[in-house]
Parts: sequence; structure tokens; C-alpha cells
Amino acid sequence: MLDDELLSTHLQELRRGTVVLACLLILEQPNYGYALLDLLDRQGFAVDANTLYPLLRRLEKQELLTSDWNTEESRPRKFYRTSGKGLALAETLSRGWDELDTAFRALKGKS
Repeated sequence: MLDDELLSTHLQELRRGTVVLACLLILEQPNYGYALLDLLDRQGFAVDANTLYPLLRRLEKQELLTSDWNTEESRPRKFYRTSGKGLALAETLSRGWDELDTAFRALKGKS
């Protein structure tokens, strides 16, 4: 039986790369950080704010996301959206994910 710490560590490693793809897919529609955290959590991608915000800044710096400030409400919010370059990457990563899923299913079928 796996101990909780070991399991948690490996699940975190497994999910780490998937959060980038999840963000790129979700942000095809503009959204702000806190709402994105909530959406990710509801979809099964538990991410800490201290992880998400640096990730958003990195993806923006890599030109995979664009952002705009919305100051129309009482609290200004920075809205992120997947760029054309980000959409292309999301499509490629999605195909890669499908290929990995197929490979894992084949491995499971051999046991």
C-alpha cells in the first residue's frame, strides 16, 4: 500500500503538465485568475493560487496567453485569453495527450 505522501508527490507530478493544457483550453474564453482557479478545481485540476499566478505570467511571457485589465467593475481584474500561438500549442498537446492515453490503455490491457 502506498503512503499518502508518496501518492501525493506522484499525483502532483502527473498533474503538473496537465495544468498548462487545461489553462490553454479553458482560456479560449477570457477569464481572470480567481475564476480560473475555481473552474480548474471544479474540473478536477486542484491548483494552488501560488502555483497558478506564476504559471499565467510565464504563459503570457511565452506569448501563449494575452491579457487585458478590466476596470469597469469596482475591483480591477486582469483577464487572460489563449493567444493564437497558445491555441496551436493546445491542439498539439491535446493530440500528444490522446496518444499517451492510447499507449497507457494498451499497457493496462496487457496486464
